[in-house]
Amino acid sequence: MTEERQPTLAELCVEKGMRMTEQRRVIATVIEEASEEHPDVEELYRRSVAIDPGISISTVYRTVKLFEDAGMIERHDFRDGRSRYETVPEEHHDHLIDLRSGQVIEFRNEEIEALQEFIAKKLGYKLVDHRLELYGVPLETSKDSQGDG
Repeated sequence: MTEERQPTLAELCVEKGMRMTEQRRVIATVIEEASEEHPDVEELYRRSVAIDPGISISTVYRTVKLFEDAGMIERHDFRDGRSRYETVPEEHHDHLIDLRSGQVIEFRNEEIEALQEFIAKKLGYKLVDHRLELYGVPLETSKDSQGDG
C-alpha cells in the first residue's frame, strides 16, 4: 500500500493559482520545516532572512496571512501573546502547551475524540470541527513532592 504524500505549500499555491515568488517559496519552506515547533512570525522571519537576506518582516506577515486565508496553514494563540503557525495537518490532533517552557506537544486521543462527539450529540449537535488546547506544567518528580499528601 503506497502512502499518499501531502502537497507542499508551494504546490498548494500553484494549485490555488497564487503567484509563487522566490521569497514566498523560502517562507513556505521555512514554515513546513518548522511546523511541529509552531513558530511565530518573528521566528519565521529570522529563519527566512538567514536563507534570503532580502526578505522583510512585512513580507513574512503578508505571506503568512495569505497562506492562512487560503486555508494552507493554521494560526494558534497559545496564551503567550504570539500567533503561532503550523501547516494544516493531514490528520487532526490536539495540543498540550507547557506553560514553563512554551513547548507545544501534539497528541491525539481517541477517547477524547469520542467524548467530544458524544457531548455534541447529547446537546443536539453534529460536531464538524473542534480545537482542544491543554495548558499545563510538568509534574514534579523530586522527593519533596512525592507522596499521597
